[in-house]
Amino acid sequence: MRYILLTLGVLFAGPVAGEVALTVDLGPTDQVTAGTYTCGAGETIPVRYVNAGPNVLAILPVGGEERIFVNVVSASGARYASGAHVWWSKGDSATLEHTIEGTVRDCTRDDEGPDTGQ
Repeated sequence: MRYILLTLGVLFAGPVAGEVALTVDLGPTDQVTAGTYTCGAGETIPVRYVNAGPNVLAILPVGGEERIFVNVVSASGARYASGAHVWWSKGDSATLEHTIEGTVRDCTRDDEGPDTGQ
């Protein structure tokens, strides 16, 4: 059985700090793909997509931290949310939005990986 292991730094209220490990089992038809996007003035964002049954995730750095985005309903393409951030991809285009600040970065996929839009 294949699986992906994600390790996240967690800061608790108080003096205790630790890590949380998240394991997602990958079945025979599940997959993890990766892509690189260029956003704005040459900022490069590496993205990993995890499609494991009901668990559909995008993992990408935001503000210097690796964030896990969870797939949410969209009319077209694949839309993922992590807190106030939304990553929305369709074909070779994507946007990274901060819904509270109202900022949107337009991105274009650099490599020719598989289409991750759903």
